[in-house]
Amino acid sequence: MKLIKQLYIENRFYYFASGIVVLFLLSFILEWLFFIAQIAFFSFIAFFVLDILVLFFVKKGLIASREAPDKFSNGDQNIILIHLENQYNFPVNAIIIDEIPEQFQIRNFKISKALKASEKSTLQYELRPTKRGEYYFGRLNIYISSFIGFVSKRYLFSENKMVPTYPAFLQLKKYDLLAISNSLHQYGIKKIRRIGHTMEFEQIKEYVQGDDLRTINWKATAKRNQLMVNQFQDEKSQPVYAVIDKGRVMKMPFNDLSLLDYAINATLVISNVVLKKQDKAGMFTFSKKVENTVIAERRNSQMNLILETLYNVETDFFESDFGRLYADIKTHINQRSLLFLYTNFETLDALHRQIPYLKAIAKNHLLVVVFFDNTELDSLIKNPANSIQEVYDKVIAEKFAFEKRLIVNELKKYGIYSILTSPENLTIDTINKYLEIKARGLI
Repeated sequence: MKLIKQLYIENRFYYFASGIVVLFLLSFILEWLFFIAQIAFFSFIAFFVLDILVLFFVKKGLIASREAPDKFSNGDQNIILIHLENQYNFPVNAIIIDEIPEQFQIRNFKISKALKASEKSTLQYELRPTKRGEYYFGRLNIYISSFIGFVSKRYLFSENKMVPTYPAFLQLKKYDLLAISNSLHQYGIKKIRRIGHTMEFEQIKEYVQGDDLRTINWKATAKRNQLMVNQFQDEKSQPVYAVIDKGRVMKMPFNDLSLLDYAINATLVISNVVLKKQDKAGMFTFSKKVENTVIAERRNSQMNLILETLYNVETDFFESDFGRLYADIKTHINQRSLLFLYTNFETLDALHRQIPYLKAIAKNHLLVVVFFDNTELDSLIKNPANSIQEVYDKVIAEKFAFEKRLIVNELKKYGIYSILTSPENLTIDTINKYLEIKARGLI
């Protein structure tokens, strides 16, 4: 018992001594950790203060500006430039946050850029508007941080800039050389051989050997008692009108743009081509009534007038009045003209309701009805059906696609030209039809 009691006392002393040593070591470690923490804290404070000093004690450490175009081209990629100049004498990191117009619904816009000392740099990004109107930029926010990286300084530039969005005028440059036939093929425009010509009266003159006997003017010959012939010249300045349906059928969207905007963009381009071909370009819109009229002319300001007029065209949700359209054309367009009518017929019944008015317009003018193929139905038709529901959907899609072709045949039966096209090919197909009509001498 004495031995056990002695071992118990010795073990207690051993554990007590061990505890003292552990406590001493812990105290020593905690003192060193506290010392290190103090050093780290004061170092952080020092670097923090240093970071503030190097960033904020320079009044103009950064110069920046946003360069936006005077106007956006609807449906096209428009380039925005951001110019940066680092006036610090050390490298900085910049985070650019531009307050983009709300129409784009871009909430996470951010560009990071490292700038060397005294470096000038230009960044760019692209915006694709899908609606005409006014687009307001907010502030250009740029956050600058040094190599320390504890603090950022915000710079504000280019506040509250408004950029109007016009019809796709950038496409004008793409098709600007259409008058040069050798360049048409690269844009998908067909080369069409001229197979006829149109003539307009110039004057009455005396007959000379070689003149066409078919041009003899018998009334003038009887009055002058000698052969007189009519002299003609190639007719170059022929009126070409774009007639845009802005009713509810043109509200249908495709790739974020409405059919109305596709028609507006095509009108701008075809008007430019018409003027390049020495014809007269004009336009008007209709729904419940005829509006936005630009008389077909060849003056220098015609393109700018058409552009400004198209900018203000807005669709509505009414059913378009083709009877009112016919009455207005009969009253105001006296010279035979080429009319590109941009509308949309989904069914043969929809066409039959308007066919009397289209036939009446086509009696005095060369009418081309432009309407749209439903490309979503095309993809549905091409994809294999894997269920009964998909088979049903495919049959319905084929029915609607077949009706589109029936509409083309129905128009052709009454001598009315037509263009059935997808929205993305509208401009090219319209130009091709215009060149074909010119080559065949139909106007």
